[in-house]
Amino acid sequence: MSFDPRISKAFEAACRAELAAPKPGNVHVFADGHRMRVADFERSAAAAAPFVAARGASVGTRVLGGMQATWEAVGTNTNLGILLLAAPLALAAERVGAASVDRLRDELGKVLAATTVDDSQDVFAAIRRASPAGLGGAAEEDVSGGASLPLIDVMGLARERDRIARQYVTTFEDVFEIGFSTLLTARERGADPAFATASVYVNFASRLPDTHIERKYGAGLAEEIRRKFAEFGAIVTAGDLPRLLAFDQELKGRGVNPGTSADLTVATEFLARLVGDL
Repeated sequence: MSFDPRISKAFEAACRAELAAPKPGNVHVFADGHRMRVADFERSAAAAAPFVAARGASVGTRVLGGMQATWEAVGTNTNLGILLLAAPLALAAERVGAASVDRLRDELGKVLAATTVDDSQDVFAAIRRASPAGLGGAAEEDVSGGASLPLIDVMGLARERDRIARQYVTTFEDVFEIGFSTLLTARERGADPAFATASVYVNFASRLPDTHIERKYGAGLAEEIRRKFAEFGAIVTAGDLPRLLAFDQELKGRGVNPGTSADLTVATEFLARLVGDL
């Protein structure tokens, strides 16, 4: 398999940057959690990176290849959401090179619009392999069966219950307009890289009820956690690691993992590296 080393390196670096940030409720270098370790995510990133960056591969092929490699490396789902977000970004970047943010997003829109039923079939297979928590069933295009719609249409059906699906039908609106702008602002004020990444995560978690939490525990708890995160903007800006880690222990003690916010954070870091802003 031939892959683009620039994209592969950017993907792995984005995953490591996210792990280096103190992200309450999620796995990071300051604390493991949810029966997963930092090493699991590092191995996953290294295993999946060549598939994310596979030259000429479709979105679905990248997702499925990355998930199969991840499963062989760690035997669990560490990165399904990350792969779903990274694959179309990687294909757009392959086509335009180290382009501007606007140019990359324009190409990303074309990539998403051109997804096919085969992409959906591959993504369904990746989801079945990952068996993500709280998956449940769907009235249309259930992943337990076969796909009959292009991937962008499948994601459109799930947009209200899954924030990652919503990215496909908004040309990654949250990643570009919340994540990337937050990261640049943090960088401009001279934030430590780990706390700049944490700012992205906290901003996602405070503005958007986390759909990973919502699928597992319901909308009420997702909104409660969102409100709690809204109190931490100044804390992460100040670099108050003890308070972040105390909140981290509280969430993990309750079994709460804002996994969608973490996935969007990786996508933001990946985007930043693809356009050369870090």
